[in-house]
Amino acid sequence: MSVRRRSLGFRAGTLLVLILALIGFSQPSEAQAEQVKIYVHYDTGWGNGLSIRGSSAPLSWTTGKPMTWTSGNVWVWDVPSSFSSFEFKVLINDSKWSVGGNYKVNSSTSPSIHIYPFFGQPQGRLVTVPDIFSPQLNNHRNITLYLPPSYNENPAKRYPVLYMHDGQNLFDARTAFGGVEWTVDETLNRLIGQGLTREAIVVGINNTENRINEYTPSVDPDYGGGNANAYLDFAQYTLKPYIDSHYRTLTGVTDTVMMGSSLGGLLSCYAGWTRSAIYGAVGCMSSSFWWNGEAFTSTVDSYQGKKPVHIYLDVGANNDGATETAHFRDALLDDGYANGTDLMYVFDPAGTHSESSWARRLPAALEYLLPAGAEVDAN
Repeated sequence: MSVRRRSLGFRAGTLLVLILALIGFSQPSEAQAEQVKIYVHYDTGWGNGLSIRGSSAPLSWTTGKPMTWTSGNVWVWDVPSSFSSFEFKVLINDSKWSVGGNYKVNSSTSPSIHIYPFFGQPQGRLVTVPDIFSPQLNNHRNITLYLPPSYNENPAKRYPVLYMHDGQNLFDARTAFGGVEWTVDETLNRLIGQGLTREAIVVGINNTENRINEYTPSVDPDYGGGNANAYLDFAQYTLKPYIDSHYRTLTGVTDTVMMGSSLGGLLSCYAGWTRSAIYGAVGCMSSSFWWNGEAFTSTVDSYQGKKPVHIYLDVGANNDGATETAHFRDALLDDGYANGTDLMYVFDPAGTHSESSWARRLPAALEYLLPAGAEVDAN
């Protein structure tokens, strides 16, 4: 009897080892790489297909590999496990290329790569939203929107939003100060077409006769002001909810940007510093850091540690507040910002305090604030 019990025990133990081995064999190892998939969100229309071309075999730039259609007009391609980094583009019927730069994938890219291409002309359009009321400021103003090129063509796509002050100066020389506009729409059309920036919705916020008061964070003994918090409350609690509910926006902090010049530059930096949970990046051109004896710079200078916001900062050499801007830049560096990463500082030797200078520097600012690489995985 004892021999039989030992025999049964051996068989049961052997069976248990085999079961455990099979279970272990069926589970993916921690080192096993997850299958990377490219998802292209686009309705090609009946009878048309999407293909992919790229820089690594079995892809090539001469002949495309077909993508697989799935429900919801989502096209899928499985990335070979041998790929580590590569570039690609998609084509309709392997003949019509998507507009913009190449999509880039590397080892740090998410296993689920989502892109939202378009194939028409890189031409955005302007929309005016009249007479928006601000309960925070008890006034009305017009808003001008730039809707990017793919907005109508690819309804699956959502977009980052760039809020810009002095909206009258951005798009139309007929309303711009001195008859010189920033050419925001033309500049974005070109940069998007070249693949140098993300597509974005731009919200141009018209100024009012209370501009000085609304754009300044403190009271200057000579000029008054100091109502910036109410203006930023309007942008955050009235305007942003309206834009997010009426347009296809990406609402997170990394997709929300603010930008302006002169007092609007001061206001944008103040917004980034005090509301970094809302704005992931700010653009501050020829900012009026001299306001109230450089009071805002003193606040930043006394702060220990940087804010989680990227800052574009520029200034011209000619009567443009270069000394005060350098003070603010140095305060940021002291707080831990690094030029070229979370800070981009530009000194323009030919720059003046003018719309023409801001228009000329606009491409560099947009490339920093809306970097093209973020188009991949932009869910």
